[in-house]
Amino acid sequence: MGKLFDRLMQDYRFKEGLKACINCGTCTAICPAAEFYKYDPRSITDMMQSKDDEIIENLLKSETIWYCGECMSCMTRCPRKNAPGLIIMALRSLSMETGFFMESEKGRQQYAINKEMFSNILNYGYCVYPRTFTMKDHPEYGTVGEWVTENLDEIHKRVGSNLDGKGPGILRKIPQEDLDQLKAIFEETGAFRRMETMTALSLRKAEELGLSEEEYIEKIFSENEGDHFNK
Repeated sequence: MGKLFDRLMQDYRFKEGLKACINCGTCTAICPAAEFYKYDPRSITDMMQSKDDEIIENLLKSETIWYCGECMSCMTRCPRKNAPGLIIMALRSLSMETGFFMESEKGRQQYAINKEMFSNILNYGYCVYPRTFTMKDHPEYGTVGEWVTENLDEIHKRVGSNLDGKGPGILRKIPQEDLDQLKAIFEETGAFRRMETMTALSLRKAEELGLSEEEYIEKIFSENEGDHFNK
């Protein structure tokens, strides 16, 4: 048993997700990600049962752990109640904590995703917040998205959401006391510490490439040079 496996065992998601895989392949058969990506949840579980640090380190540096959509279909079908999706969550956290996420294309992209989500959650209480979802960052939004952006308040009023409003309703303004509680949760769970690690390593890489932080984020957010998909 290695040090990386010991660290994974400290994550309740890993302990809940890893039971006793019998290699039946049911999780892979039901997995939406496995249909498109080079991803096999059965093999992930099997590798974790080895408790081999070298295998775990290679996985933490790989593209593989970033393909899962965390839909948890695997857990609902496994006859032994394994949950590869939970194992993946633990592996992703450890990859970011150790800095191994910088070794893969999809791993490096986590900085852009986490930075935006951190800001949205802590400032507004939502993972995705309409006023920060800009056309500049998401050109794939297209002409319809441009129209939505230009008419945001009117559209949300027409569909019945309560964007930035008081009281109940979708996208309502979250009270500051609740946002403070979210910050306390982030602090207690180590989310701030993990983000600090990701930021430091990402900015160091940006400096090596001669890029500003904004240029680096644009690069990792848009690049797709790896061979990720099943043929």
